[in-house]
Amino acid sequence: MPKLILVRHGQSQWNLENRFTGWWDVDLTDQGVAEAAAAGQLLKAKGVLPTYAFTSLQTRAIKTLHLALEAAGRLWIPETKDWRLNERHYGGLTGLDKAETAAKHGEDQVKIWRRSFDIPPPVLEAASEFDLASDPRYAGIAIPSTESLKLTIERVLPYWDSTILPVLAAGETVIIAAHGNSLRALVKHLSGISDADITDLEIPTGQPIIYEFEGRAPTGERYYLKDA
Repeated sequence: MPKLILVRHGQSQWNLENRFTGWWDVDLTDQGVAEAAAAGQLLKAKGVLPTYAFTSLQTRAIKTLHLALEAAGRLWIPETKDWRLNERHYGGLTGLDKAETAAKHGEDQVKIWRRSFDIPPPVLEAASEFDLASDPRYAGIAIPSTESLKLTIERVLPYWDSTILPVLAAGETVIIAAHGNSLRALVKHLSGISDADITDLEIPTGQPIIYEFEGRAPTGERYYLKDA
């Protein structure tokens, strides 16, 4: 039976520093490297071996994928990278310390920016320190200036339907190494989570989540591979 494996990247440097990251490219910490390798070791131990991979254009997700696949003995499988699997764009919050931002704007406002379904953070100003207009990986892409979870879903789900789901339906076991919010978008869709309830869902780093598929639909609810 084909399986879908979802893995949020291992701890990044800005996860460690408690900063808003979004589309900014940040590397894994040593702990993040260990989490990614452990995910691959778990895949191998449980016999859940991916045959096709997808990831974003961001280093922390790409490295997580490669470390996990290497540990699982599957580094050779085909993979596709696409910006639609990038993390949610945090706009003008990018690079800011989360605690300092809460102290400045109030915890309630920051919670709305972080966890509401359809209210995006302030926009990232053009030519700011974290403007990605000159980044060659995004040449020809309309880079967002900010995103809510709703806007993130609006780019993730069409890509899921057009590109990833047909691979699963063809019988492949697919691994997606991505980010907290791009994976929350998929879990919301696959598990039928409401707009209100999705705000409470956290995706832990480096813990493979499994959906079993028959054709184009999951056959049951998601589970963590460590609990299988």
